[in-house]
Amino acid sequence: MEIAANNNSHWAALMLCSSALIGCGGEGGDEVSAQTMQTAEQTELAGIIESLGLAESPLSGRTFPNISDPLPQLGKKLFFSKSLSGDQDVACASCHHPMLGGADGLSLPVGVNAIQPEVMGEGRVDGDNLPDVPRNSPTVFNVALWDTSLFWDSRVESLGKEAGQNGSVSGISTPDSGFGVADTNAGNNLVMAQARFPVTSDEEMKDTTFESGETNDSIRDHLAARIGDYGEGVGELVTNEWLTAFQVAFSSSDGAATLITFDNIALALSEYQRSMVFVNSPWQNYLDGDTSALSDDAIEGAILFYTSTNDDGGGCVNCHSGSLFSDGQQHTIGFPQIGPGKGVGNDDDFGRESITGDRDDRYRYRTPSLLNVAVTAPYGHAGAYADLNDVLRHYNNPRNTVDDFFDDGELCDLPQFENVSGCTSLYPDARQNSFRALNKLDDEQDEGTSLFGNININGNERNQLEAFLNALTDPCVRDRDCMSPWIADEVVDNPDDNVLIATDQFGSPL
Repeated sequence: MEIAANNNSHWAALMLCSSALIGCGGEGGDEVSAQTMQTAEQTELAGIIESLGLAESPLSGRTFPNISDPLPQLGKKLFFSKSLSGDQDVACASCHHPMLGGADGLSLPVGVNAIQPEVMGEGRVDGDNLPDVPRNSPTVFNVALWDTSLFWDSRVESLGKEAGQNGSVSGISTPDSGFGVADTNAGNNLVMAQARFPVTSDEEMKDTTFESGETNDSIRDHLAARIGDYGEGVGELVTNEWLTAFQVAFSSSDGAATLITFDNIALALSEYQRSMVFVNSPWQNYLDGDTSALSDDAIEGAILFYTSTNDDGGGCVNCHSGSLFSDGQQHTIGFPQIGPGKGVGNDDDFGRESITGDRDDRYRYRTPSLLNVAVTAPYGHAGAYADLNDVLRHYNNPRNTVDDFFDDGELCDLPQFENVSGCTSLYPDARQNSFRALNKLDDEQDEGTSLFGNININGNERNQLEAFLNALTDPCVRDRDCMSPWIADEVVDNPDDNVLIATDQFGSPL
């Protein structure tokens, strides 16, 4: 907190001196003298930073695991092991790879039954070339910074939403317990609670043949027994050195049946993911006092981002607030609905309503974080928008942008769909479903309940906003050497000969 206070004081001092332009000599005069030379835009942004208290570090008051610690190391092995999937053909990393922005680079994930299980990103397909997972893979980067909920529909949710706690203080509701009810098995935090669910999904990791018709707990217990080589899982892995890995990570001599439980698997997975904190962006460098860290366009974009629509800004901060750039709430924004939908018929997806049962929550999705947004395309709950410019056009005029998406056949321009036979006939209800969401957005705007303000930014301003958004990305996440501690090694991180060593469609390792 002391660092944050000093940073905020820094910006307050710069504002005072740049407005007065006199009386700023004496101790600290060098800093103030440099500030008097700043542009009008830098001065305006300094005022925004000071008034909103933006200089506080996103890490302030939080503790995180180190990737070199024993538990995250075990978690990395598990995260990259295909042994946690029903048919042993997909790993957690198959949808959330460190070199694909902590996601998979696809509009919609291809989970089980990929033709080439090691291929990630463009070129990952299953037998019919169509994805079966209904929603875009959220990034696992900075998942330790969430205090409200996880998943697009917030189905894993902190009941107290205490700031800075990652859900560790009050109860956490999950699909096992139901909306608003604390799950006694959720674990230590939101990330541990989330780690319990991909393995139970037919489309993501389980498939339909493994533990068919069984409860989530039965699925998890079987997977733990497979990893531990006990009970019903005996002999399912030809090579199995997991017990030694667990004993090292937990500093324990306990046997497999005691030590290798799904609770401990979820804990290790969560500690690995919680170690993936990447916030050292140009924007953060700017907040920390390096006023050369942002380009002129990015500075202009930041001003637009934080300025209300009433004052001719973008109003982006209405939902993308705080150091995480998300309010953690669910909103209707009317992005195109493509893909197989979420089980409500006609390839539609009701979003948050499917969790709460509240009709008002239809087509609402959790605000994504914008940290590292430059590497997490495609965008939206169904990955319909290929780049940030498409997203910004939507916010400028959602109805026209969605119209253009379908009129111009933009679904078939997405890399995942461009080679699919009969692409133009896919998802025939997609336009109608999308416009139902847009109609709901219109209703919310008319009622004054929407935070989505009507904006009118031109092409140059979109470029400026995009420059700012790109400045929210930590350079480390683009650098294979920097990311290597989080990527499994074929020898060191392979206790079952089932490690995922991912490649692109041309066979080059990620």
